[in-house]
Amino acid sequence: MAPFNIKFILFFIGAVSFFSLIETKMSAARYASIVVDASTGKVLHASNPDRKRYPASLTKMMTLYMVFDALERGKLSINQKLKVSRRAQGMAPSKLGLKRGQTLRVKDAVLALITKSANDAAVVVAEALGGTEIKFARMMTKKSRQLGMRQTRFRNASGLPNRRQLSTARDMATLARRLINDFPQYYHFFGTQRFSYKRRTFRNHNKMLVSYPGVDGIKTGYIRASGFNLVASTKRHGRRLIGVVFGGKSAKSRDRHMRRLFERAFALVPKKRISYAKRTVAATGQKQTRVAKTRRVANARSPYRGPDRIRRWAIQVGAFSQSSAARLAAYGAAGRLQGVANHGRVAIVTNKQDKGRLYRAQIVDMSQGEAVKSCSYLRAQRHDCVAIPPIPQ
Repeated sequence: MAPFNIKFILFFIGAVSFFSLIETKMSAARYASIVVDASTGKVLHASNPDRKRYPASLTKMMTLYMVFDALERGKLSINQKLKVSRRAQGMAPSKLGLKRGQTLRVKDAVLALITKSANDAAVVVAEALGGTEIKFARMMTKKSRQLGMRQTRFRNASGLPNRRQLSTARDMATLARRLINDFPQYYHFFGTQRFSYKRRTFRNHNKMLVSYPGVDGIKTGYIRASGFNLVASTKRHGRRLIGVVFGGKSAKSRDRHMRRLFERAFALVPKKRISYAKRTVAATGQKQTRVAKTRRVANARSPYRGPDRIRRWAIQVGAFSQSSAARLAAYGAAGRLQGVANHGRVAIVTNKQDKGRLYRAQIVDMSQGEAVKSCSYLRAQRHDCVAIPPIPQ
């Protein structure tokens, strides 16, 4: 019996080693990664960035881009109810468990796609915008070309297995940049850690949101053919980086690898000096001030024409050398304040200085109580905020 046991043990060890080697080779064959500077697009790291890979649920980033684009063009509204079809009901997990004949709000669909990565929600929005999921996938591919994603093909809205649905690390980084820059008013949704729907609460699959300081989005993905995929964006010292990893062996090892890539990339970029809000706008010492186009955040109606006409309180959440960074900060703050402040509009105040322009990210037309409460809330979440009182007439 003893020789038999020894032979069996040796055989078992050999089999485990063999299959581990196969798994390692498969993971290496699926691996690709890239890290870029979100502002400039400069590549800070790349490994197989143009090799075609299965995107899995990273596909939903493109689905969400289409939803945000439709919201901006008035094709959808955030509280619009979309019908659930038989096809949506029959989708494979992960899903909300929607039933044919039900309706799903656009906002709930967005949050379900981001947190739960719900495949049934993906089909609901696909059919609402494209008529059928196949037509919507063609729309996705066409839009991806317009965004500069040259090697991506979409065949569905969810990322469920399809051998012809392929993308690259570079294309996914491009998509992430466009989501951040084109839709700063919606990007904050990607930082949602929990989503409640019909008495159930779903946690975001993106654990980088809590495991790595500065990460505020975007999306995970997994199917067996792809391995564990991740697109993440992080901020530090005024710099925003976007990282993409395809083909991780596990979610934990993938996240660990992403953290290493970010650390190496941050070492390559200089720290960016950021000027934050002063206690009063009058003390800024600017040469010339103008206000960029504002957008209503809640139900404020009073027009805002510049610091000389501020009759209500405002908050400032940062000052930046690039308008896109200011817009992202302002809209991100506005998104976080939903349910905290009932009034306010985003305004980007431009100060012309000797060394160029400074863009101040503000939310204006607030009451004193709302401004103070909003800043307290944002500071508790470790975000910069200064309440600005009205400027005397």
